[in-house]
Amino acid sequence: MKLPTGKKPRYLLLILFLFIEKSCLLAQNQRYTYEKGMMGSPFVLTFYAPDDARAKKAADSTFSRIQQLNDSLSDYRDGSEINKLSATSGSGRWVPVGKDLYNILAVSQDFSKKTKGSFDATLGPVVQVWRRAVRKGYLPDEKEIKEAMARTGYQKLRLDPKTQRVLLTQKGMRLDIGGLGKGFAADEALKVMRSFGITAVLIDAGGKLAIADPPPGEKGWKIKVSSGRDSVGTIELAHVGVATSGPTYRYLEFEGKKYSHIVDPKTGTGLLFHVRTTVISPNATDADVLATAFSVTGIKRGKRYLRKYFSSSKVWLVETKGGKERVWKTIR
Repeated sequence: MKLPTGKKPRYLLLILFLFIEKSCLLAQNQRYTYEKGMMGSPFVLTFYAPDDARAKKAADSTFSRIQQLNDSLSDYRDGSEINKLSATSGSGRWVPVGKDLYNILAVSQDFSKKTKGSFDATLGPVVQVWRRAVRKGYLPDEKEIKEAMARTGYQKLRLDPKTQRVLLTQKGMRLDIGGLGKGFAADEALKVMRSFGITAVLIDAGGKLAIADPPPGEKGWKIKVSSGRDSVGTIELAHVGVATSGPTYRYLEFEGKKYSHIVDPKTGTGLLFHVRTTVISPNATDADVLATAFSVTGIKRGKRYLRKYFSSSKVWLVETKGGKERVWKTIR
């Protein structure tokens, strides 16, 4: 398009101004990436900060916060707060706990009630059975699973919000918040970053993503979303959490059957027909929980729960049964 002669200087000045403004913005916000193995997975922090000093201080503080959460919430650590709480099960005592443990248990209970137990933080005894089976390569027998199942049930976990205390009503209970711990840690990591004035951030907590503001000059972070067999390609995301669950790497194969590491709280058995579930939610904690819960519910019940309670989330679930593949996809 040919501009009138009198408008050319003003038009060119505007272009020059926008170019300089974007260049200054990019110069003031350099891209940084820090990685550290935590919670049994690589934690990758990718963000934009004005200088090296602030970037390093923010990353160090973020990793310290994640380590603090791991020390409190990991059921792999003998002295963790969650294991000390599990040790009180059946004692009849209401136990005061720290803010992090109380909050994550409150989130767990909320999702347990809404999905009728498809997610359950009291599944620890059964998870222990399957961990041992995977390690030694055998299929747990019905008696072993039944005994472990008798010590589970989210109704046996009680919370007192006024005093921040917890009661585990039955002896032998063991808590396991592995199905939401990394998502929770990723959201907490974002809070630390924001406290340093850093808002263009992507936290990758072993595949659980917490995404804040987009990179400077961009609409969102470019994220590849796949079912493992199909892909929607790369989409731009900001201000959301993303989580994917599936037996791609963690499973038990026995006599031609592949049992997922995700255990159905109603049967105590690793899922047989689940392929993969990806969830995009307003935050990483919700995405992490729902990726596990919807894997258990399957498509029919999952649609009902999404409609009733989780309409702000998007799902891509693939399962196979009888040689047929079924897909539920609201992610576009």
